[in-house]
Amino acid sequence: MNRYPLGIQTFEEIRKNNQYYVDKTDLIYNIAKGSQSNFLNRPRRFGKSLLVTTMQAYFEGKKELFKGLAIEKLEKEWVKYPVIHLDLSRGKYYEIQMVHSTLNAVLGFYEAKLGITVAEGRTYGTRLDEIIQTTAAQTGQKVVVLIDEYDAPMLDSNAKPELQEQIRSIMRDFFSPLKANEGLLRFVFLTGITKFSQLSIFSELNNIKNYSLDDRYATICGFTEQELLDNFHEGITDLAAANGMTFDEAVEKLKEQYDGYHFTAHCPGLYNPYSILNALFDSRFDNYWFATGTPTFLLELLQKNNILIPQLEGIMATPQRFDAPTEKITDPVPVLYQSGYITIKKSQNGMYLLGFPNEEVRQGFSESMLNYIAPYYAGPRDNFAWEFGQAMRADNIDAAMEALKVYLAGFPYDIHHNSEAFFQAILYTIFNMLNFTIRAEARTARGRVDLLVSTKTTIFVMELKIDQSAEKALEQIDAKDYILPYKHDGRRIFKVGINFSTEKRTVDEWKYEEA
Repeated sequence: MNRYPLGIQTFEEIRKNNQYYVDKTDLIYNIAKGSQSNFLNRPRRFGKSLLVTTMQAYFEGKKELFKGLAIEKLEKEWVKYPVIHLDLSRGKYYEIQMVHSTLNAVLGFYEAKLGITVAEGRTYGTRLDEIIQTTAAQTGQKVVVLIDEYDAPMLDSNAKPELQEQIRSIMRDFFSPLKANEGLLRFVFLTGITKFSQLSIFSELNNIKNYSLDDRYATICGFTEQELLDNFHEGITDLAAANGMTFDEAVEKLKEQYDGYHFTAHCPGLYNPYSILNALFDSRFDNYWFATGTPTFLLELLQKNNILIPQLEGIMATPQRFDAPTEKITDPVPVLYQSGYITIKKSQNGMYLLGFPNEEVRQGFSESMLNYIAPYYAGPRDNFAWEFGQAMRADNIDAAMEALKVYLAGFPYDIHHNSEAFFQAILYTIFNMLNFTIRAEARTARGRVDLLVSTKTTIFVMELKIDQSAEKALEQIDAKDYILPYKHDGRRIFKVGINFSTEKRTVDEWKYEEA
């Protein structure tokens, strides 16, 4: 039997099928005993829906499902509460009619269950209001309201400002009963990717507790390394065998590929649960989470703000910046962070360094950006990527540069910025996509190396020029002694100077020397 709950986000189903469940119930218990109104934002496919259905089973008093879990010893009463679970991720919201269809469906389920007849012309807010009040009256209990992916309507409509404004108005009304009925509510929990403060949820709900940046609950979604080792030892053993690795090598590869999410200042590294489950089930390493889709508006936003991929590796920000509301997205950083494309790398004196969490995201984002920059060049890109990657790994710089020259010459003229930074970003993106170890603006004692590329056998120190000469680029590498930090590394070292032409819009010439 498959013990990996692929595509299953319902706690009750996972427990009944005896599938893997990483125990987070001690954290759930503490939240349930805390404030009345609560919020958590995490990236897509990071376990939010499973968290909500676990809360649902707990509040419904299904004690038998929690046998052997931490909460079994913590909870003594197991009071059964009526639960209203509204999953807004079940619909798509690209047109206004789709909004109406989804909200009618999620409310209609409870109206039918409670015997409520819906009068014509009633708003979604008045309907939810009646559902809460009728539930409380029929059960004699306070009501639990769980809303999963509350922000899905706004995220889907982000590229259509007029539609989003319509949706905001509808959703403001929809959420208003959470404030009006607080006396009837035992517990409210909302999940989402981001924060839309204009929906009034965060200003109107009394004392809403946002757990998103709370160190105590940082690991409530995702797997720590210890949880990975404790729960999936057998799967890692199978993965290692399938890929000709030792157990420790497989763990290290999993860490490199899927670990690295930090949602608070002191959060341990977290593994992406969606990718881990798929990798262990398939016994292979792949870009599972990233393959589920990258919003085009994010790539458009980066282009609009002239932010290039290398810049995403070292963003300094305050928490107020990267966890800010995102209804009017002018700064890409908050939505990139909240969506999981960048994460906290380290913190110091109230400032945070942000960057890609792991290789899956780094490679996937690079490929998406390259596809976005040159969408009509995908076929030649695949041929180029294979040729370029093979040449660089064989230390055949001439063949790699010839391939790059032809590839860049095919880019549409209107996407060129004709700057050194643009060509640097393209090269950086290509190396990232091909899983090379790559650093841009690598610091040395006497300056910054434009690109530092390395394989298991070779280090390439690259200096780029525009409308100058490859010789001048090599001279700078020597003058600044850029190779000094790597002389005793043990690998081959190549100094590579590349000159780009704004007229030709591609590589003009290159020179290299082995150090």
